[in-house]
Amino acid sequence: MTDFAADISPDISVQAHRLKEFFLGRQPILDHEQSLIAYELLFRSTAAGPANVTDDVQATASVIAHASELGMDNVIGASLGFINIDAEVLLSDFVQFLPKEKVILEILETVKVNDRIVDRVRELGQAGYRFALDDVVADTDGVQKLLPLVDVVKVDINGMARGTLSALAARFKSSGKKLLAEKVENLEQFRYCLGLGFDYFQGYYFAKPVVLTGKKLSPSQLAIMRLMTQLISDVDSAEIERSIKQDASLGLMLLRLVNTPAAGAAHRIDSLGQALLMLGRRQLQRWLQILLYANPGKAGGTTSPLLALATTRGRLLELLAARLQPGNRNMSDIAFTVGIMSLMDVLFGLPMEKILGELSVAEEVRNALLRREGMYGNLLTLAENVENIEERRPLLAPLLKKLHLSSEEFYDLQRNAFAWSDSVSHSAA
Repeated sequence: MTDFAADISPDISVQAHRLKEFFLGRQPILDHEQSLIAYELLFRSTAAGPANVTDDVQATASVIAHASELGMDNVIGASLGFINIDAEVLLSDFVQFLPKEKVILEILETVKVNDRIVDRVRELGQAGYRFALDDVVADTDGVQKLLPLVDVVKVDINGMARGTLSALAARFKSSGKKLLAEKVENLEQFRYCLGLGFDYFQGYYFAKPVVLTGKKLSPSQLAIMRLMTQLISDVDSAEIERSIKQDASLGLMLLRLVNTPAAGAAHRIDSLGQALLMLGRRQLQRWLQILLYANPGKAGGTTSPLLALATTRGRLLELLAARLQPGNRNMSDIAFTVGIMSLMDVLFGLPMEKILGELSVAEEVRNALLRREGMYGNLLTLAENVENIEERRPLLAPLLKKLHLSSEEFYDLQRNAFAWSDSVSHSAA
């Protein structure tokens, strides 16, 4: 183990003084029931070029060295955080700035495994840290040396032949390891990996619209859509309250949501009448949009990844709009709606155009959702780009510049959005 002050490389030392000159990506990791259990945190240098692996590692190192400033709980909430580390980070003291109960350390595939690396992983493991092998595509000598010391094996399934994938899965399952399939791009891949015994899944397959012929909305979703229509039609409050009372699960979910820290209630709200009075119509519509993504029928209070993603987008767009035009509440409300509605095609299994045909939305909202046009379209594109940071990192800096935002400002807004989404998601689950 090296001494942090003496042995950290000059490049990383310089980077440590530029803590927030990075982009943060937060990629969901799901279990076999497609419930959210962890996030991989990706710290990418603001430098945009064809290959910035070194810069990315330096960004990760600087963040780890200042983990208290990162606010880990705000970024991952109650979930676990998977964080990439290379040999230099692994061998340094500052890796221990990370809370061992909250993180899984991913050993990059570029690490050359030798006795020193093995000893260090064993030492940290004895101290309570857990490890994953990242981007495994073959059962190499290095993988075999580290396999007894890790909990999770992440297999990059992108382009891998099914025979190879099946053999790797059988090999690692026989060693008692948890298997995580990376870069799962569609439901077919998810189902195939599930059949091979994979435990965890990473990739945005769950957030891609799949049109399902004849799909019907659940009773709660129908009730919410009716309420949203009533709000748009400006019916009286007594009628709205009666509609909510007709669906017991809807009323319960609404009460749970308005009593979260995110709702800002000073005292506990125990009745629907109180909830409606506290919220007002704008806020009620906001919570109804969120409740569309809640899945009360799922056991164990697990969090829907779609709910977490939608609420994060909604809150991030709202905060971005408030930063761009302080005091313009209407603009912030519209931005929130765009973020929440941007995943309704996935939620309902219907084309976005058809959904918008059944709802009364402003033209600027329609343009943002269908064509990513206008200011709201730019904000939505920014959120989508950072969600897919590995592929779209070069697009981030120009868009932030267009919006007159620094990477540091954007990071602060992200952290706020993550914390708000986590509070809401766990209350709605």
